[in-house]
Order: sequence, then structure tokens, then C-alpha cells
Amino acid sequence: MKQALADDTEDVSLDFGNEEELALSKAKVRYPLATFFHLFFRVSAIMTYLFCDWFSKSFIACFLIILLLLSFDFWSVKNVTGRLLVGLRWWNQIDEDGKSHWVFEAKKGPSTGASPTEVEARIFWLGLIICPVIWTLFFFSTLFSLKLKWLALAVTGICLQTANLYGYIHCKLGGTTQTICKVTTRFPTQEIFQTERSEEFQKNVLKHLGTPSP
Repeated sequence: MKQALADDTEDVSLDFGNEEELALSKAKVRYPLATFFHLFFRVSAIMTYLFCDWFSKSFIACFLIILLLLSFDFWSVKNVTGRLLVGLRWWNQIDEDGKSHWVFEAKKGPSTGASPTEVEARIFWLGLIICPVIWTLFFFSTLFSLKLKWLALAVTGICLQTANLYGYIHCKLGGTTQTICKVTTRFPTQEIFQTERSEEFQKNVLKHLGTPSP
């Protein structure tokens, strides 16, 4: 009888830590400052675009303010909020041969730091998807209303915010760097630059060796 009770107690394993961590991941925002700034710059840029005429008649001042907000948003989302809120990051690096490589990373498995929560992930992706759609609507509204001076600003908003959206979708879907690298290295300007640089390098080597270059 005692042996049976001992066997029963040995087979029982309770793991309260995982349950508590699961509950926290569903209900708590662990990075409130990063969550705030993930939305602050992009929402501020949109609100300034809509209402800047009410506060200032200077197009240049409005243009610069919105451009600064979009730039701050691009940098913060690319380098800070994506890593903290969803565990994703992407960047571009150039190797020793001068080739451009796009790197997309996603955090795999538990780590020593706090893991992203469902609330943070939902806020991140909603802000990342909705705002480029709004800038696209701004683009068509300025195009059809012939407000051409605002068209460049709408295009800038679309480019900066869809760049982050594109990068993080690749991170989420597990995009490889090889496919992107093949696309970027086929740009004509980059191929011309690499060809001219290699020819110049060969001429310098032949010159130092005392051999006449072709």
C-alpha cells in the first residue's frame, strides 16, 4: 500500500510557473513605454497631416514636422519596438565583397528576458498595418484633389511605413536572406558600381606590379 502511494506521488508533476507565465502573456503589457511610442509617432504624423492647416499656414513647417515624425517612427519601429513587442528584427548589411544582404530574424524559444504578450503583439501589428493603409488613402485623396504639394509627403509616409511592414512580414513568415540578396544584387546601379570598382582595383594592382593595364 505504501509502495503504491509512493509511485503515485512520483508520477505527479505540477508546473505552476508555465500557467502563471501564460496568464501574464495574455493580460499584461510588459513594455508600456515601447508600446506607447510604437503608436505615438505614426499617429502624431497622421493627425498633424490632417490638422496642420488649422495651426500653421506654412507648408514647409508642416512638411518638416511630419517628415520628422515619420523618420522617428521608422527608426523606433525598426530598431526598438519590433524587437521588444514581438521579438522580430530586420536590417541590411554589406559584406566584404560589397554585396547587400537583407537579414530577417525572429526570436525562437524562451529566453531569460520577458517574452512578448498577446496584447503587445496585437497593438504592434494593428499599428503596423492600419497606418500604411491610411497613408495610401491620403495619397489618392491628394491625387484626386490636385493638392500636388502634399503628394510627396504622402508618398514618403507610404514608403517609410510599408518598408517596416514588409520587413516584419518577412521576419514573421521566416523569409530567407538568400532570395532577397539575389534581388538586391541585380539592381543595375549596384552592378555598374561593382564593375567599375573591380576594374579600378585591377588597374591599381597592375600599376604597382609594373604591368601595363589594358
